Amino acid sequence: MPGCKLNLSTIFFLVILQGAAVVLFCGWYAQLNLSSFVRSDNKVHVLLLSSWRSGSSFLGQVFSQHPSVFYLMEPAWHVWTKLQKTGAPAHRMAVSDLLQSVFQCDFSVMEAYLPEKHSVSSLFMWSQSRALCSPPACPLTPRNEFSNQTQCLKACKGTSLKGVEEACGTYSHVVLKEVRFFELESLYPLLQDQNLDLRIIHLVRDPRAVLRSREESAKAFRIDNAVVLDQRNVPAGEVQYQVLQEICRSHMRINERAILKPPPFLKGRYKMVRYEDMAHDPLGEIFSMYEFVGLEMTRQMEDWIYNKTHGKGKGSKKEAFKITSRNAVEVSQAWRTMLPYSKVKRIQEVCKEAMSLLGYKMVNSEKEQKRLDIDLLVPQEPYQFSWLPSKTQH
Repeated sequence: MPGCKLNLSTIFFLVILQGAAVVLFCGWYAQLNLSSFVRSDNKVHVLLLSSWRSGSSFLGQVFSQHPSVFYLMEPAWHVWTKLQKTGAPAHRMAVSDLLQSVFQCDFSVMEAYLPEKHSVSSLFMWSQSRALCSPPACPLTPRNEFSNQTQCLKACKGTSLKGVEEACGTYSHVVLKEVRFFELESLYPLLQDQNLDLRIIHLVRDPRAVLRSREESAKAFRIDNAVVLDQRNVPAGEVQYQVLQEICRSHMRINERAILKPPPFLKGRYKMVRYEDMAHDPLGEIFSMYEFVGLEMTRQMEDWIYNKTHGKGKGSKKEAFKITSRNAVEVSQAWRTMLPYSKVKRIQEVCKEAMSLLGYKMVNSEKEQKRLDIDLLVPQEPYQFSWLPSKTQH
């Protein structure tokens, strides 16, 4: 009997010990799992995801001119230019791999797409990056001042890719702007990469406004149009509409994937922004985006944003790809007075599902189109963002 008591006591003690070990292990595992989202270098990676003529160049400058940001404009342009004889699906893996390396300040992957003798000037639209016009990449522009693209083109064109990598490593935020993604799935490897703290800002714009803007610079999109349409032979008069149909569908796919049933690794890392909301309340919308990625709004940036969005006029054709001071609200409404109703009706037909999803109201006549007192934006729900997943998400 005494032996039996001893065995029962021992078993009881072992059960308690095992239970305590399980509790401790679960706590340790939860802490480890949570800390996996906190990178040791605290660098934040931001992808500005948009399409052509949607205001993405301006949004890129909103980040590029910030003193904490290393910015690069459309590195995927190099992939599309090199592989232009194929369609967009064939480029997905190459573009994803390129971005994954560039986000980590590894520019060796770019060499496959650059001429044998290359420098920073071989990178697409490199002078749009204030960081490449500032130390340590170039001594021209102090890091707390705004860059001048014309001066940068002359003074900073000789920086090597090693110099670009060195500069990239000195910033807390690496921001890339891209217009060549048509689905989120090819970004999954980046979102699951434990070396990246990736946030996606998805910029959309009323397709009627996009059509008007694209028509002003139609020749510039010839190669990209062919890639988007998978090299299909399309009647000249239908090219713009079929391209925009593909773009509208891509916005729907991206937004639905991120909002309706996002995979666990995407939750809390996606934010959609409408160009028109940014035009009507630039400081409010940009402050919200800065908060989303962990950037502080500075007084200098406030002044810069105000000046760029409260100028005069809609901008000329020569300024189509330049960031000049314009009246942002007038720019966002320009299609209503400048685009024939026949084209408005056609684009509404090919993009009606996307317009409904993204909150753009249809017009049913030329008279309604030109009545600027009629608001064509459906109000959005206030955006809610949390740095950590909620208990229900777990």
